[in-house]
Amino acid sequence: MTGFLVVLDVDSTLIENEVIELLADAAGSLDEVARITMSAMNGDLDFEESLRARVATLAGLPVSVFDEVAGLIRVTDGVPEMISGVHAAGGRVGVVSGGFHELVDPIAERLGLDYWRANRLEVAGGLLTGGVSGAVVDADAKAHTLREWADDFGVPLRQTMAVGDGANDLPMMAITGLSVGFDAKAPVRDEADVLMDVRDLAQLLPLLGLRRA
Repeated sequence: MTGFLVVLDVDSTLIENEVIELLADAAGSLDEVARITMSAMNGDLDFEESLRARVATLAGLPVSVFDEVAGLIRVTDGVPEMISGVHAAGGRVGVVSGGFHELVDPIAERLGLDYWRANRLEVAGGLLTGGVSGAVVDADAKAHTLREWADDFGVPLRQTMAVGDGANDLPMMAITGLSVGFDAKAPVRDEADVLMDVRDLAQLLPLLGLRRA
């Protein structure tokens, strides 16, 4: 199979962490943020509303927190193998995240991703304001982004795969050729075409008809 696009969620999918929780830990608001995150991922709370509420707790953090948090992020097992396998077969890999460009960009560049998109935190005077700059990457934006990247690559939606774990991944999973719930929350377990509970993203390769290295 050639000419296919794989689009993944980032937090708890491409990486083992929830970046907003790492930032919240630095801000002293981890318990509150973790509670809101769980409600949002289970579909009990609007994603944009939940994101703005969580980001508000980060107000006053210095931008140096990005370097501190970056050192704590761990890429999920199998990611480099998956990306190299997809690229070797002529495919492309992108990530679309409800997280933040400030931390997604260096990961995406290091891994050699073809596409990435995330939210951007508002900064003033070297401090986080507690706001988000620009439109929020919510569930609908994730689906729109997958369509945009498929068009850019020139492949039909049936030649795309979406991989995610939370309720805000469902719209992009609904339009893709194959949806994969990766160690997924309840709403995704009910809707995904395939469920993966072992945290190794190289497992995606056989689904694409590719051999693991």
